[in-house]
Amino acid sequence: MTGPADGRLLARNDLAWAISVGGIGVVLFTALLLFTWYFAATLFLIFAGVLLGVALTAMAGMLGRVVKLPHSLRLTVVCLVLAGILSGILFLGGATIAQQTKVLSDTIKSQLVDLKAFLDRNGVDTSFFDFGSLNAASDASAPAAPTTPHSLPSASTIASSGGAIFSQSLKLILGTVSAVGNFFIVLFLGLAFAVQPSVYRNGLLFMAPARHRARATIIIDRIGWTLERWLIAQIITMAAVFFVTWIGLAIIGIPSSFILGIQAGLLAFIPTVGAILGGLIVVLASLASGWVAALSAFILFLGVHALESYVLTPIIQRQALDIPPATLFAFQILLGVVFGIWGLALALPLMAIAKVMIDHFKAEKTMV
Repeated sequence: MTGPADGRLLARNDLAWAISVGGIGVVLFTALLLFTWYFAATLFLIFAGVLLGVALTAMAGMLGRVVKLPHSLRLTVVCLVLAGILSGILFLGGATIAQQTKVLSDTIKSQLVDLKAFLDRNGVDTSFFDFGSLNAASDASAPAAPTTPHSLPSASTIASSGGAIFSQSLKLILGTVSAVGNFFIVLFLGLAFAVQPSVYRNGLLFMAPARHRARATIIIDRIGWTLERWLIAQIITMAAVFFVTWIGLAIIGIPSSFILGIQAGLLAFIPTVGAILGGLIVVLASLASGWVAALSAFILFLGVHALESYVLTPIIQRQALDIPPATLFAFQILLGVVFGIWGLALALPLMAIAKVMIDHFKAEKTMV
């Protein structure tokens, strides 16, 4: 028979155990948050590779409904078709893309300089905006000051100019290497996940505790199904936005209509924010052709946005995602501010995963 002293000792031991477990949990959770914060770019890169793998698997699955072939052969056909489409675009329109990209860049810079001058004339303080590079570009395009024909630059001038050229060249090279490297990392991860999706699915299930493996199986399969439906719908939406924007701007007579259509289609991957950014770029580039063209481009943007929001998304994605627009927009802004462009671009699939898990646990709680 235990006395009061033994009961108090047992209670103290239980309290100490609970405090220890709680402390360890807090430490591990804090370490997980710090790890996520410091390696966010790498984690987003891996997640982008996973999304590519899910998209390839979904397209191979759609092909399997038409032809009865093994998964590896269907994936090979999908990859060859995508590579052929990309190669055809680059081969047939590579020169056009490069030329229109340069024209579009010069037009946007010119319009931003004109916008800054307009705001300055009307007493609006533009010091809050980063127009430094535009001012530098406009200063560089101005005629150089006359120099005496026999004057030679000093050694310090030559050294500083050479250092500036080397620094800018190094930044350009490192930026190009980083972008190309990230592209091939995402491509390799996507292909690796798509070749053997069951291996990685079973690996995730193996890491789950045995007693929760059935629940983890349901959640993982539901997440995969949701992401597949959403990605296929998003690809269709992006293609429709690209074609409508390209053809509409070409009819209006806007230069760089092809590259503007490409950027509108790519930005359609980012809901709400992408459409706004794409519309601003289109209207800003159209101002160089006059107010009538800019107004026509703005009306076209409203039509494309209405097509995307009220026709394509409700019809194509009604079975994939059901997230309130205000909630999605707030989550996009939060991740965009914290993690930059990666957080902004991948906010919707991350929120879709969270929604699947929340819905599953809510359904379980309701059944209990």
